[in-house]
Amino acid sequence: MDHQAELDATGLLCPEPVMMLHAKMREISAKEILKVTATDPSTTRDIPKFCQFLGHTLLEQEQKEDTYYYWIEKKEA
Repeated sequence: MDHQAELDATGLLCPEPVMMLHAKMREISAKEILKVTATDPSTTRDIPKFCQFLGHTLLEQEQKEDTYYYWIEKKEA
């Protein structure tokens, strides 16, 4: 999926991936898509909840072996 920004959170454990995600979302513009790569299984719970709570759109999530990928569209301002 096309994306305008990336966040590599591999090797990090909760709560670091979501903290980094929160900071990265502040850096990108509304409607841009951020690709997140993580290895912490708790992100499968935390990232969808983060998006729901803050109003961002989780467009897609995928797992390949022990790596998790998320594509998140930032909400409009």
